Amino acid sequence: MAVIWGLDLREMQWAKFKSSYMFSKEYPYRPTKMIVYQLAMIWCVCSESLGTAALSRRPLLPHTFPAIPCCHRNYVDQQSFIESQSNQLAKVYNDDFVGAASYNIFVGVAVATIFGAAFFFDLFWPERYETPAVKLAWKISAVVVTVMLLGDALTLTIIVATKTARIGGVEKERAKELLKLFEKPSLSYRKDAEAIASVVFVWLGFPATVGR
Repeated sequence: MAVIWGLDLREMQWAKFKSSYMFSKEYPYRPTKMIVYQLAMIWCVCSESLGTAALSRRPLLPHTFPAIPCCHRNYVDQQSFIESQSNQLAKVYNDDFVGAASYNIFVGVAVATIFGAAFFFDLFWPERYETPAVKLAWKISAVVVTVMLLGDALTLTIIVATKTARIGGVEKERAKELLKLFEKPSLSYRKDAEAIASVVFVWLGFPATVGR
């Protein structure tokens, strides 16, 4: 088996996923690190997945009602559908949530990349040698993604808790008519289940990144 960067690939074994090995106290802080790594990855990936659902969720059976876009029930399709139904006269202003949720997706992937790599390196090669430069790179990466996650959590929380989408460019009565064609998701972000759940999970993930 090949050796890459001094890492023997023969050490990549399914048996190492057993709890008796994964949480062994043979190595310093190993049980704590294994728990922290997994919590950071799981909570942040859950958050970004829920944010993705709020942005672009699709019906479980899209072929059942292919001609009814409101079955999609997401903020991206709501914006494009309402604007198209008004010949682009109406404008749906929900880019604040779309931007925050998109950044949440990016941060979730970044956390999963850094903490996922740390998890597998510590799982398969706990006795590996790391140069001072590599150790510094791990620390910098952990700090950077933690700061990114804090900014992400604060931004997403503020927007979901205090902001709402709105329809402009047309009279209020016309806006109400257009909204009836695509009632969900709610213009109030805090009334959207996926948006709220995304906020909850991102805050659950933050302490785990700090624990690293």
